[in-house]
Amino acid sequence: MRSFTNPDRPERVSNCQTHSIFPTTTISFKGYIVDRKLIFRDGIIELKHQVNNTRTVSDTKKVFYNFHTRPINSIYNRVIEELLVEMHLISVNANYSYNPFYALGVVTAFDRLMEGYSPEQDKTSIFNALIQGQEEDPNKYRSDAKGLEDLARGMSASDMLLWICLSKNIDNTQHLQDDLRAISENSKFRYSRLFAIGLFTLLEIVDTELINEQEKRTEALKKVCQALHLLEDKLLKDIDLYLNNLERVAQARSAMEDTLKAMRKKREQRTLEKADISTSVNNTSEDSE
Repeated sequence: MRSFTNPDRPERVSNCQTHSIFPTTTISFKGYIVDRKLIFRDGIIELKHQVNNTRTVSDTKKVFYNFHTRPINSIYNRVIEELLVEMHLISVNANYSYNPFYALGVVTAFDRLMEGYSPEQDKTSIFNALIQGQEEDPNKYRSDAKGLEDLARGMSASDMLLWICLSKNIDNTQHLQDDLRAISENSKFRYSRLFAIGLFTLLEIVDTELINEQEKRTEALKKVCQALHLLEDKLLKDIDLYLNNLERVAQARSAMEDTLKAMRKKREQRTLEKADISTSVNNTSEDSE
């Protein structure tokens, strides 16, 4: 095979009789993905090079661990890895566009899944690195999420559902409804599980029973899907998976706490036994004297 020293200059093969278009091949080139495509034109075959600068999962993980350098506790490590990769795949999609509802989903998922993490102060560093790994601003995520939470706490369950479904206007929320309306009218909107969690969080704040009452939850989410033109089956499955994950992490956290308590109790018992032995030896020594 001939070497190609100039990517901008097409390589030509003359006197070719075939009219087939060769498939694209992908190679690695200085950390980027390079597509090499053979195209038939005017009796010759041209080799085109196209460089794709899209971030890879490895790039995102590298940035994350540059910002958060401390190790992550065992049962939470998988949670962070999966969230990091999920957010990466969303953010590099050509149709991705940031919105506050997605931010609320990210913040809520992180805070719920990381409950009980120790040391507590590391959670801020982990969250910031998670967002910075996507080349975005963690303060904006927190600020937008808090704004939606504060809005929800001042609304009734019925008003919130109508508001999300674009059937009710609330003062000073036009920009948020504009986001929802744009989503409902965009056939290429990049739906994600984290966006769905953001919508569900708003409904959950105004009606905490939605977690336990599946029929009521399903009815509300179906109305949201119809209003925003979202895939009903996909969203319902994503919310069910999210709730199941919360339960699994809570169970794992409880099991870990029980194990730590048992270990502490054994250590205390051994310490007491050593103290008793030491006291017994001292008493024996004094008696012999």
